[in-house]
Amino acid sequence: MCSTKIKQMMGPECDRVVMVPSGTAALEMAALLSNLGEGDEVIMPSYTFSSTSNAVVLRGAVPVFIDCKSDTINMDELLIEPAITSKTKAICVVHYGGIPCEMDTIMAIANKHGLIVIEDAAQAFMSTYKGRPIGSIGHFGCFSFHYTKNVICGEGGAICVNRSIDHSRRSLVLWEKGTNRYDFMIGKIDKYEWIDIGSSYVPNEVSCAILWAQIECCDEIHVRRKANYQMYMHGLADLAAKGIIKIPVVPNEVEGNAHIFFILCPNTERKAMFEKGLKSKGISAISHYVPLHSAPAGKNFCKTASKMDVTDYVHKGLLRLPMWVGLTQQDIERVIRVMHEIAKENP
Repeated sequence: MCSTKIKQMMGPECDRVVMVPSGTAALEMAALLSNLGEGDEVIMPSYTFSSTSNAVVLRGAVPVFIDCKSDTINMDELLIEPAITSKTKAICVVHYGGIPCEMDTIMAIANKHGLIVIEDAAQAFMSTYKGRPIGSIGHFGCFSFHYTKNVICGEGGAICVNRSIDHSRRSLVLWEKGTNRYDFMIGKIDKYEWIDIGSSYVPNEVSCAILWAQIECCDEIHVRRKANYQMYMHGLADLAAKGIIKIPVVPNEVEGNAHIFFILCPNTERKAMFEKGLKSKGISAISHYVPLHSAPAGKNFCKTASKMDVTDYVHKGLLRLPMWVGLTQQDIERVIRVMHEIAKENP
């Protein structure tokens, strides 16, 4: 039921949706379906979770990091083409905070160079790019339904296989431990056997039952989160206009899903000021990723293809404000009020 509904949401470009135990599992399946191997390179942002690059490294391939943009925190699509080498096999885009990347440009580059595009849409379920659902634009779209996401089941995920019947068929083999058990279960063959590599990527029914209940009300969740997001945007616009903080920029042609509301401070001192001030009032204010290019495993397994000035700046200055579907208008007004008080007390 979950698979059928998500495929319907993705539209005609999606051939199959396979439910998996996590967003990490979805990325690992995408790496397998892309036939990544020893020495292959995959271009991706550094400002992302470890699963994005782990899925590549596990296949013996090499993540190649490029810098991000300070408005959306998404990968800078203008840096992709200079990073392409004879070893490049794929581009893995990450839609940070549910704000879509510049997919037309990215797909044009991929088509020009014959590259696979994997959408790490872990944070972007229900986001759209020029009216097209995120997760349906690249060759593979990977979603997470972890309890920190917008639509949740504790731990779960899905992979969308787009515009490839061969990949669609193979996805069910990888999903079932490398066997053709799915064909057996639907009566196409009288016994099943090991025919390919794979792993245990089948989620449990209880998680999917919880997810189905969430999917039934996902439109309501989306509307409420968007309303909360817009309250932040409106309430903090004056601090952004004064240059005290930066707030997200959502391009006109996209619709985000209000997964994360972040502020960017110009330096670590101002970040610490807001973080300490908010926490003193009982308001959660936390940073996000340590960029993968500066992490120990990133230095061991990966390459960097551009300067990382913006990524390093984002790491030093980004704070996430409270954002979930149960926040009330009064909750958000209080956060905004405290933000203004901190700014006033520390000019």
